[in-house]
Amino acid sequence: MGRRRQPGDWCNWQTRITPGGGRPGAPLAHNAAVEHAIDYARYDRIRPIRWTGEALQLLDQRRLPFAVEYLDCADSDAVAAAIRALAVRGAPAIGIAAAWGVVLAARAIEAATAAAAARQLEPALQRLEAARPTAVNLAWALARMRAALTRAADGDWRGALQREAAAIEREDLAANRRMGMLGAALIAPGSGVLTHCNTGSLATAGFGTALGVIRAGVAQGRIAAVYAGETRPWLQGARLTVWELQQDGIDATLIVDAAAAHLMRSGRVQWVVVGADRICANGDVANKIGTYQLAIVAKHHGVKVMVVAPSSTVDMDTPTGETIRIEERDPGELHAVGGSRTVAEGIGAWNPVFDVTPHALIDALVTERGAIERPDADKLRAAFGRG
Repeated sequence: MGRRRQPGDWCNWQTRITPGGGRPGAPLAHNAAVEHAIDYARYDRIRPIRWTGEALQLLDQRRLPFAVEYLDCADSDAVAAAIRALAVRGAPAIGIAAAWGVVLAARAIEAATAAAAARQLEPALQRLEAARPTAVNLAWALARMRAALTRAADGDWRGALQREAAAIEREDLAANRRMGMLGAALIAPGSGVLTHCNTGSLATAGFGTALGVIRAGVAQGRIAAVYAGETRPWLQGARLTVWELQQDGIDATLIVDAAAAHLMRSGRVQWVVVGADRICANGDVANKIGTYQLAIVAKHHGVKVMVVAPSSTVDMDTPTGETIRIEERDPGELHAVGGSRTVAEGIGAWNPVFDVTPHALIDALVTERGAIERPDADKLRAAFGRG
């Protein structure tokens, strides 16, 4: 397994992971478990994004779990509206949807050259980018679409955009499956895990980020119990995560968000496994509101925290979480549950959508490139380059 790790070491980004049965923080090495076969026909069934060739179909996540309905988006503004309304959600899925939104926008213009197309498409790209500003994958995907247009031949710019959108979606699915293996290898057999919000197929091209780790861990016999917080106010955990796991035949126990500390104190979970909407250059993580308090409680109880997200979520241009503008939604979302008002008239509410978890509270950061234990600015710089 090589020499013992020294202070300041970090795991080699491409080739070294923590053995799954080993203690967190142990020396890092190759592990055959990362190649353990997964039955994807069983554990990867859901597809929230469908390109028909004429329109983009988005699984309307506002209707789940009681109705499985797809929205037909015929233009880029319909895609932007779906992103704003949370019909599609999850940072990777938002980026993929936006990329296909650019393809739709391209169908509405006439341009003889790629440069002319870029000028005409820019307003649509800006509207897509403004739909959900915290999700760095959105800006990343649109940057890729702009770059594809810059490289495109004048007679093939529409085809270049469509190929790039398909590549973004295909690469996300491959990354998720890779992350599932890498993250599961960190978890000792028989462990219990707690997850927050929804980070599964519904939030990605398929399989999921944090939920992909859980799927892989269950398939490999490493995870014995799965708990999911309900995730107020949109109840993504209650409506989406446990429904997803049910589709795969995975038993999951739902808890109210306020029960997390008691659950950790009981000793039933050894890991909190979450996704990320943005990872800063120093390892701070912006994620669904409530992630920060889970990390604080986990630290107190000796429970490990794993953040799982594709490398497109890493934003080396954002130095720390202090510089992130936190999106706030309509306070009225807190006044009702399932359309039924639960709060007296005239009561104010504060509804931030995300919070920032300091890197010091994170035990492992997993992307498709590898796993970093106890991420910090030096380790991310070594992995991704200077911010």
